[in-house]
Parts: sequence; structure tokens; C-alpha cells
Amino acid sequence: MKNLLKLSLVSLLFVNIALADNFGGGYPKNPNLTETPGALCASPSTHRYPENINYCNRDVDSYLKNAIIAKYDSLFGYSIRSMKRADFKIDHLIPLCAGGANDEKNLWPQHKSVYAITDPIEPLICQKMADGKLKQADAVKLVLQAKMNLDQVPAIIKQIERM
Repeated sequence: MKNLLKLSLVSLLFVNIALADNFGGGYPKNPNLTETPGALCASPSTHRYPENINYCNRDVDSYLKNAIIAKYDSLFGYSIRSMKRADFKIDHLIPLCAGGANDEKNLWPQHKSVYAITDPIEPLICQKMADGKLKQADAVKLVLQAKMNLDQVPAIIKQIERM
């Protein structure tokens, strides 16, 4: 009975956190990995780095950007469409410079308060990949860790800088 009560309290806590995220800020703090699991470039325009990874040029049209915002609003209860569009970008979960795709599975609406935290990681990981000091798989793990755990970003940046 004690374990069931603990489990119920923990479940209730997670539901409350999820509701607060959905309705408190009106926008996602992190990508939803069910809808945006990430995708690598499958149709490269070129290849990059010593690892020879696929690279796709940026190609996301306005229709797809608006559809992604509408999807996040309708599925998760956000209110992005009622906010200033200039406060958001459609972020590549796996950055293009790290071999990410322009596919819907790799795109999510990112608020300026979030990308102010996470964007500094992208040029760092891509430079380390170019220098041959970081493999694509490890770069992707670091980006996902950062975008899912904003509080860890300063430590992740220090980790990348030490490579």
C-alpha cells in the first residue's frame, strides 16, 4: 500500500509538472521527443568533417513551420499561435551542421528564451566535429542532453570546450 501511495504521488507530481509546462508558459521548454525524435540528413547536398557526415542545406518552408507550430499547440495545449511569431524559430533538434535533417521529425518550435540558452552549443560541437575531436553520434547525444535539460547547458558547454 505504501509503494502504491508513493507511486501515485510521484505520478501526480509528473502530471502537475507537465500541466504547468503546457499551460504555464504557453510554449515548450524542450522538444517533445515523441513528435520530434530527431532525424539525420538522408539526402545530402554534400559531406562534411573527417567523419564524412551527410549535410543538408537549410530548406524548411513557411507552410511546414506553421504546421509544426499548429501541431505543438493542438497536441500539447500550447498557445504559440497567439504569441508573437518573431519570438520563435523552428529549431532543428539535431543541428544541420551536425548532420540533422529538414524533416518534420527534426523540427520543433523553440522560444527565444530557450534558444538563447541552447544555441551556443551548436557552433562548438560543429567545430569539434570539423577538428576531428567529436564524432557525430556523440555530438547528437550532447545536443539532445542540452535541449532536454536546459539547466545542464553550462556544464555541457564546458565539457565540449575541454575536448
